[in-house]
Amino acid sequence: MAVKSYIDAVKEAQDLALEHDKNVLILGEDVGKNGGVFRATDGLQDKYGEDRVFNTPLAESGIGGLAIGLTTQGYRPIMEIQFYGFIYEVLDSLAGQMARNRFRFNGTRQMPIVVRAPYGGGTKTPEMHSDNLEGLVAQTPGLRVVMPSNPSDAKGLLLSAIESNDPVIFLENLHLYRSIKGEVAEGYYTTPLDKAAVVRKGKDISIITYGGMTPVALNAAEELSKQGIDAEIIDLRTVSPLDIETIGESVKKTGRVVVAQETQRMAGIGASVMAEISERFILSLKAPVGRVAAPDSIYPFAQAENDWMVNADDIIDKVKEIVNYD
Repeated sequence: MAVKSYIDAVKEAQDLALEHDKNVLILGEDVGKNGGVFRATDGLQDKYGEDRVFNTPLAESGIGGLAIGLTTQGYRPIMEIQFYGFIYEVLDSLAGQMARNRFRFNGTRQMPIVVRAPYGGGTKTPEMHSDNLEGLVAQTPGLRVVMPSNPSDAKGLLLSAIESNDPVIFLENLHLYRSIKGEVAEGYYTTPLDKAAVVRKGKDISIITYGGMTPVALNAAEELSKQGIDAEIIDLRTVSPLDIETIGESVKKTGRVVVAQETQRMAGIGASVMAEISERFILSLKAPVGRVAAPDSIYPFAQAENDWMVNADDIIDKVKEIVNYD
């Protein structure tokens, strides 16, 4: 095991994929010589050549169209969108084409595209660079949406996404890129898609979360343990489709739930998780399902970011409310 940062795990996964399969390509804005704005592809063009790691024009719609065309020639493209807030420019390719093609051609065509993009706050970026927009694609049939929360999963899930014959939206938390490190297994390995992880076991309440909110929830759980509340943390990892089985097992065990997401209350996938729990496991609940999310407003400018974003105290307060519900 080696200790790696989140961004280094992402880069290593792409390196291994390029080495493992000659049909894997990387395309996007500045992914070549510059190695991407966050250096997620640093050195890969020098290693594999301009035919396999190459820059595109500054046009997200063109990146999406090119990726779709490449699949018709047997390639497995990894397309990078520099910031997920720019996803609007390529939504037609994602929702109107990638998501539909296997259905449209009755399963005779594959769509092995990975769409990599950073998202999330905590780094005080300019407008539209921090937006959390996973809800836009998580509610689109035909798209798988993956949001890892640590370096080990970032590597294993990205390799699984690249192997998938379905389009995968792979969202990487911008704040986590260099703020966390963790043990990452050497060599080529995959982590199963569509499977949540119990990252902390507990008996009093389930905190269900994903992406950049998972480390925040873990910090909250450590503080809650000092106050006599034993919280279980479920990291969804794949937010569409949801791992209903793992969610249900935790709900049945604890009987109390808080769903936490970084994005706005009206966005994200928290509401979907709450609806599934209410429909399937309501008889296991001892209290209403709590929710922690950002305000329903446009993502603020950097000066207000710290006040706007969800933090560990927000989760702690909501957990206490649900645990003490009578």
